[in-house]
Amino acid sequence: MAAVDHCRICAQPLFAEPLLVQHGMPAAAQGLPTAEQLSADRGVELALRQCGGCGLVQLDAEPVPYWRDVIRAAGISPEMRAFRLEQFGGWLDQYGLMGRKVLEVGCGRGEYLSLLAEAGADGYGVEHLPASVDACHQAGLRVERGFVDGPDTRLAAGPFDGFMILNFLEHIPAAHQTLQGIAANLADGAVGMVEVPNFDMIIEKGLFAEFIPDHLFYFTERTLARLLEANGFEVLECRAEWHDYVLSAIVRKRAPLDLSALAACQSGLCASFDDFLGRFEPGRVAIWGAGHQALALISLMGIAGRIRYVLDSAPFKQGRYTPATHLPIVPPERLNDGEVDAVIVLAASYSAEVARLIRERHGQRFAVAVMGEGGLLTEPDRC
Repeated sequence: MAAVDHCRICAQPLFAEPLLVQHGMPAAAQGLPTAEQLSADRGVELALRQCGGCGLVQLDAEPVPYWRDVIRAAGISPEMRAFRLEQFGGWLDQYGLMGRKVLEVGCGRGEYLSLLAEAGADGYGVEHLPASVDACHQAGLRVERGFVDGPDTRLAAGPFDGFMILNFLEHIPAAHQTLQGIAANLADGAVGMVEVPNFDMIIEKGLFAEFIPDHLFYFTERTLARLLEANGFEVLECRAEWHDYVLSAIVRKRAPLDLSALAACQSGLCASFDDFLGRFEPGRVAIWGAGHQALALISLMGIAGRIRYVLDSAPFKQGRYTPATHLPIVPPERLNDGEVDAVIVLAASYSAEVARLIRERHGQRFAVAVMGEGGLLTEPDRC
């Protein structure tokens, strides 16, 4: 098959020259040939490429046939067991996940899922390989057979309060879509643990033998954070674990911003405009400024019917009308005609300069108000 020449994640072109090329490499980490298969076994070329857009380092080859399956051939040593129990327990305790529903994405035969339950979580798993799912069921673990392909995937036991995906993300060709799918199966505020091999350490220690066809992606702390942040999560922390071989990121499902404070600001500003405009007859007040903020405020404050015209010094705006509210835009010299008694200056960062200009040209003839943090401020209020 043709080599991949665009980033699997962001679709931007990979740099033309590979970062590293290795020849005669094993075709798969799990592809151990039998005696009968030796004559057909051939080494492959691995070319490590980098995305010119997001910077992610990746192989340009096709994924191994079993990339959806989690195979932990090494099992769990006593040292790893102790490390995971302490790690999982601390994570569950810190983020309020004790007794809560936590999903392991790619749980294999339940090696870590059983430890997650032992550490105090209400553990669930999803795994693609049928034999591994059967092993999990025989061990009494709650595991669904399947794979999180993308944001439309729904798991039967969801939504979950937390999740783990441990040394599996780097195998998945569309890792960004899997992350989006995980987020879609989480409750609001859910917290996750994402672990991948530490490419920063591979570079630092010169571990040139760490590249295998099974691992399509090689994440630094920066590129891992970028992937997570772009696909539904906030990164709360990221650090090297397990003798620095692993990058471990703690993430939270991103929540929409709460902009209710903006509505409160609008309500308060309306009162400020009403108070100032109430001092004058309708149509005896002008607005200075036909910039985007002024145009929006005229609409949002509902004041167009009380305004005579809008002043602006830009000739290309004069003779036109404000969009949506249809007030005439006129040159500043119009103030000489005596049609208004007050001017509200909505000229953003130029407001103080414009107010000063009005005073220099017209003295105390007009009441002048400018925008302040608390609403409209008249000239005495600003002194």
